Amino acid sequence: MNDTTDTRQQILEAAMERIHHYGYGKTTMSEIARDCSMSAGNIYRFFASKIDIAEAMARKFNAKVFEEYAAIARKPVSASARIREFFEMSLDRTFTAIEEDAKILEVANVLKQERPLYFNEQLAQERVYLVQILNDGAQTGEFRPLDRPEETAEYMQAALMKFRFPQLFSALSLPKLQRELVGVLDILLAALSCGAKTPDR
Repeated sequence: MNDTTDTRQQILEAAMERIHHYGYGKTTMSEIARDCSMSAGNIYRFFASKIDIAEAMARKFNAKVFEEYAAIARKPVSASARIREFFEMSLDRTFTAIEEDAKILEVANVLKQERPLYFNEQLAQERVYLVQILNDGAQTGEFRPLDRPEETAEYMQAALMKFRFPQLFSALSLPKLQRELVGVLDILLAALSCGAKTPDR
């Protein structure tokens, strides 16, 4: 790690600690700089704005999620089982993280408003693993042939968006959300199964 990377990491850790304690809205760049024993002007050499720090926090969280997605996509189990685990893991991990620290929800809300392209980028990365699973299922005959697996993955994400950031879209308990997720996945997987046909539009 070079000095620039070390300093960025120091700033990010200080910002995360302050935001987790006081919230995103009540945290200033000057306070983060003071926590790092640096001038307010110096911090802008590493992060152009507070929203850039929020995005870096989200990227750090999502990097671990993507590692788990990749591991799930490689598992030697059925494609249906992998898709279930894929979305169930995402729900459980995100719900628990927000329950343990409600300030994460504030950061997610800010990013949704100010950095919509960031969310699109993360969804695109998620689709890489989903497409891998869908293609595996089609190749083994578990799923019906898919002409456009990338679009299928996108539609699945749209149908399951409620479960991606659960507390952002509802006030339901985790058991209730888990029950709903199982039901929605049952419908989606039935539509993917061999013999299923797309209805006329």
